[in-house]
Amino acid sequence: MRIHHQCPLYYSLFLFLLATAILISPSHGYLGKCNPSDYKALMNIKKSLSPYEFSWELNSWVQNTDCCDWHGVICDDKSNCVAGLSILGGEISGQIPSSVGDLPYLVSLSFRNIKNITGSVPQSITKLKHLIRLDLSYLSLSGPVPNFLNQLTALNFLDLSYNQISGSIPPNLSDLKHIRTIQLDGNELTGSIPELFGKFTGTVPELYLSRNKLTGPIPKSLGALGYREINLSRNKLTWDASILFNPNHSSTTFIDLSRNQFEFDFTNVKFPKDLNWLDISHNKIFGGIPEEIKDLESLEMLKVGYNRLCGKIPTGGNMERFKSTSFFHNKCL
Repeated sequence: MRIHHQCPLYYSLFLFLLATAILISPSHGYLGKCNPSDYKALMNIKKSLSPYEFSWELNSWVQNTDCCDWHGVICDDKSNCVAGLSILGGEISGQIPSSVGDLPYLVSLSFRNIKNITGSVPQSITKLKHLIRLDLSYLSLSGPVPNFLNQLTALNFLDLSYNQISGSIPPNLSDLKHIRTIQLDGNELTGSIPELFGKFTGTVPELYLSRNKLTGPIPKSLGALGYREINLSRNKLTWDASILFNPNHSSTTFIDLSRNQFEFDFTNVKFPKDLNWLDISHNKIFGGIPEEIKDLESLEMLKVGYNRLCGKIPTGGNMERFKSTSFFHNKCL
């Protein structure tokens, strides 16, 4: 009898708690496949960005609907957790919300081409242990390249290009064992290229550092690695860059050293056999053009102008591809 009398009390309490839960949280039925905690994080992200009414992507982020159907949101087919988030363009402003760290199964995160996104990279992204791709480019981010990025141990693509990021390049980016691309071009970086960038322990990444304010010589350690693509153009780098030319680095296809202050003898440089793009223009490079350059069958772009080169331009082979503008303004070429 005692149990019989208490059951209505417990049942009433259950109904009260259930009603309260319905009032303070969205119905999972309305959310469809969307993970409720991911839904909450995404709504917090939306609230942090304003005026989101002018972003066609965020306009689809409607309350109490399935976030897996929202623009820019990709859910994993098996777990239904949010695995990808891309906000590309739109008249929105604010900072990258710390709430992105509350999407623990993110594999790819992109904020791109939004000039009113300011501030710095939030440290909360270090919680994203599965993150493979981080693209925060063409924004207005400031401050340094964060030291904590090396905590994203699964990362293989990093793009912070075309922001207002300043300071030096953190050497500990070389800790990223799976990194394949590092794009820091178009910022206000100063100082030298870290010595540790010649000591990546995993795959040698494609390296883009152009359009910064980097100074000093290239670390000798970089000559030991075969960068597939390396772009150091439009900085204030000096001394000898010939260490980047190595015939044993057959994977190297792209080298752009233009608009620096490099000064070395080009005469005896040996080229990677699959080199496709070579730009050493606007430097202080002297000597002659090696005859072997005509045998590079894959070479499609060649610029050696505005240097101090002398001697005869090689003929035959692939040299017919290149116009006289490739050789303009040299000392006695």
